[in-house]
Amino acid sequence: MSDTSRLLKEGLSDAIGFVGGALAAFWIARALGFDLFAEGYGSGSIGAVIAVGLGGGLGLQIARRWRAANAAKD
Repeated sequence: MSDTSRLLKEGLSDAIGFVGGALAAFWIARALGFDLFAEGYGSGSIGAVIAVGLGGGLGLQIARRWRAANAAKD
């Protein structure tokens, strides 16, 4: 695999993992009553910000583990 395609695969998988994890956490937080876009800095909006951050990080880690598992196969 060329260096360019490896870097493209790495960047795209990281981006998809991060955004996917953040969106999943956003919807889970919203279902639990935390509103990311609430006015002010109440506990509901802070909880949603934390959830989205954790979800994005978790999605990124899942994407990296997936990429490492696929690299072992190649």
